[in-house]
Amino acid sequence: MTGERTDAAVGEPRVAEPTPGHPFDELRTPPFIRPYRRDDRDAVFEICLRTAAGGGDATGVYSDDALMPEVFALPYVEYDPGLAFVVDDGYGRALGYIIGVADTRAFVDWWGREWGPAFRTRHPHAGPPTGRNPDYTEEQLLAAGADPTRMLIPDVDAYPAHLHIDLLPDLQGQGFGRRLIDTLRAALAERGVAALHLGMDPANTAARAFYDRLGFHELPSSRPDAPLLGIATS
Repeated sequence: MTGERTDAAVGEPRVAEPTPGHPFDELRTPPFIRPYRRDDRDAVFEICLRTAAGGGDATGVYSDDALMPEVFALPYVEYDPGLAFVVDDGYGRALGYIIGVADTRAFVDWWGREWGPAFRTRHPHAGPPTGRNPDYTEEQLLAAGADPTRMLIPDVDAYPAHLHIDLLPDLQGQGFGRRLIDTLRAALAERGVAALHLGMDPANTAARAFYDRLGFHELPSSRPDAPLLGIATS
């Protein structure tokens, strides 16, 4: 496995509803894509957690709810917030995101120096069983956090960038997935990055259909049990 979690995941949002009849409701800005801000960090944590169980809520699946976000979301916004974009619900709260890195090799080096040691200190061993028995075990998740070299796929030099994308249900079917990927591809192209890749869960047929529609293709190192998809940035 590449260590990549399923992309285009969904989950149930925790979003405060506007007060009915509020005088400013009719002036609300519709959801829109904007660059990530530091105050989005908690929302990114929550979105990752609530979409991490095969697209569903992973709260309570592992002994520490921070594990999934600390492996598949927070390192990205720490390393390069300039390649993170969110869908704002119109009230300032993020309901979806795309996060990426331009150079996976450089990211792996940074992770080994900066992120991995602190991760291992915070999570030295698996916690007590939760009774949820996920297919992706806590031991595997801890290994993914401790060993960033899992990201060095055979095709990494031809497809040096990679991404994660997660959307909560309020955003489904509105075209935000495509727009987020287009936004990141444009940002990578501006940096001179030619192509990107992602890994995905082979059981997520809806996500695979989504990527196929966008023009992603299987990489030479892709396997049926560990699909790897790539696309040019422009």
